[in-house]
Amino acid sequence: MPTDGPAACSFETSLPANRPHLLDASMFWGISGGVRRVLSTRHQLLPERGWRHTVLAPGARGEGFIDCGGVRLPASGGYRVVMQKRHAQDLIEQARPDIVEAADPYALAWAALGASARLQVPAVAFCHSNLPALAARLAGGVDGLGTRRGRWAARRARAYLVHVYAGFDLVLAPSLGLTRRLRAWGVDPVAHQPLGADTRVFNPQARNPAWRQRLCMHLGLHPYTRLIVYTGRFAPEKNLTLLAEAVRLLGAGVALLAVGAGPLPPRGSNVFTLRAETDSRHLARLLASCDAYVHAGDQETFGLGALEAMACGTPVVVADAGGLRELAQDVGILVHRRRAVEWAEAIHACLTDSASPLPYLALGKARQLDWSLVMDQMSRRYEKLLRRHAAARAGSSCSEPADTQPLTLPPPAREAARVSAGRTLAGAP
Repeated sequence: MPTDGPAACSFETSLPANRPHLLDASMFWGISGGVRRVLSTRHQLLPERGWRHTVLAPGARGEGFIDCGGVRLPASGGYRVVMQKRHAQDLIEQARPDIVEAADPYALAWAALGASARLQVPAVAFCHSNLPALAARLAGGVDGLGTRRGRWAARRARAYLVHVYAGFDLVLAPSLGLTRRLRAWGVDPVAHQPLGADTRVFNPQARNPAWRQRLCMHLGLHPYTRLIVYTGRFAPEKNLTLLAEAVRLLGAGVALLAVGAGPLPPRGSNVFTLRAETDSRHLARLLASCDAYVHAGDQETFGLGALEAMACGTPVVVADAGGLRELAQDVGILVHRRRAVEWAEAIHACLTDSASPLPYLALGKARQLDWSLVMDQMSRRYEKLLRRHAAARAGSSCSEPADTQPLTLPPPAREAARVSAGRTLAGAP
């Protein structure tokens, strides 16, 4: 039937006839660490949204996972460095994804770019780590950017990031601060894409007082010891020695549980290291059963462990830096300086203020970042990218702009989440 005016643009036929296929490539596949948790969650939830999902990583095992090999990186907590870029590229090409995404900026990023060019599919990069800050600390020590060597290393790392990201169709960053920083450096297009927490698992109902008593007994602690918990890698940039010293200052009534793996576990009186917990329900029980969550890292791009603690109704005390600052702003306690006495004061304030509204507010914020909402947005981003890429290849004038909008909820939804959070936390066992 003829129509008046120009034909409407339609991109529906641009999506693959079968389920679209996303391949994630990352060297960040250690025993512990947020990136592995993110990729594992995507592997679980994307198929529910009509996608095929594959993870390519050193040591990855199982259906939908590809082991690309790698050389063990000393003092890294189990990470491996991929040396054979061509081999990794061949594996990606053999999987024939419709989109390839690189979760690190190293050899696998170049393999992803090479494969995407050969397959003529879009390439996405997710900036999970602050490479300039990491380089500054490696070159300049604890003072990092406060040293000439640190600043030089940061400049070189920034130039490298801009160079590698220039080849990608879209770069995603988990915090607004990092998004703005990448744009200021010249990365384009870049979009804010927060991560999430599974609030069906991580919630206040996961608290188990009887299990907590058994844990205290196992550790030789008094049943009324206040438990603070850290989850993640034991790495220099996490500043775990700072937390250990703060616990020493607080005395025998407080204990730190450090859950994870890595080369630099915290040590000291009333400091206990527990193995990395891969079972989400067990991790949720631990987080919900502790009195506070702490994280002193100053290079975090998001803060997944803190978000999961927030979803459990556990108050958070975190460094006033990077993604942790953004995540806990107005809903947690921020510590401004890297001084053990200030951390001890902040933890003490958190443990003694039973009337604080912060855990309620934090729970509401965590529910806004439930993985179901975040994964829906990710899926829409990828579908839009596929349509835009297909239109560009076809020379269409209907190409869509890059999707660089952050995840937002309308005000009523935000208010409903806040009210629901308060009710749930108040009624927690």
